[in-house]
Amino acid sequence: MNKLQILVVEDDKSVRNLMSTILKAHDYKYIVAENGEEAILQASTYNPDIALLDLGLPDMDGVEVIKKIRSWSNMPIIVISARSEDADKIEALDNGADDYLTKPFSVEELLARLRVTARRLAMMQANNTNESVFRNGKLRVDYAAGSAYLDEEELHLTPIEYKLLCLLSQNVGKVLTHTFITQKIWGRSWDDDVASLRVFMSTLRKKLEIGTESPQYIQTHIGIGYRMLKVE
Repeated sequence: MNKLQILVVEDDKSVRNLMSTILKAHDYKYIVAENGEEAILQASTYNPDIALLDLGLPDMDGVEVIKKIRSWSNMPIIVISARSEDADKIEALDNGADDYLTKPFSVEELLARLRVTARRLAMMQANNTNESVFRNGKLRVDYAAGSAYLDEEELHLTPIEYKLLCLLSQNVGKVLTHTFITQKIWGRSWDDDVASLRVFMSTLRKKLEIGTESPQYIQTHIGIGYRMLKVE
């Protein structure tokens, strides 16, 4: 039995029933909410592990729900919305959503997003017992020593590259927007900062993705930001 409890926030009954059926078939526990106010109440009452949140709710915008939940909880929130514009995705992610899935979605993709988020939760719990060292596949970041290793060979990173690596590793599995990253790294978010970010991320990726044609550790979300992938 899957121990994770999922909060499903969806006003469309047919979509809500579909998601509930999917979760039940794959042994997830779940609770449902039909609007934003009910979602906030369910989140505060039951403290679920993950929320699946529609943005187009009848009483309030889903982004407002994200903001309210984020005022007290770090529960992963996966937005599932028909809004497909980059601006909508960026707004949701900047305000605290962890992932964004566009309707219509496939059952396989929804389950994959849940598995990724579940692994991130497990990693966060593991890191809480050993906060000074991060491990992901062949990558190891020793926060206390200020150093990083790939396949036990030390990576020679610039200060900015190291800060980027730490930020990504501390949010593994989560999409970080350009604005979020530049504010964390440079304390501001100007156009030239985003351009610099692309350069630094390119050089960091070259040091991490040695000998691979496809991204193994850092995934680019064009027009939105970057995500560190969980490597088995």
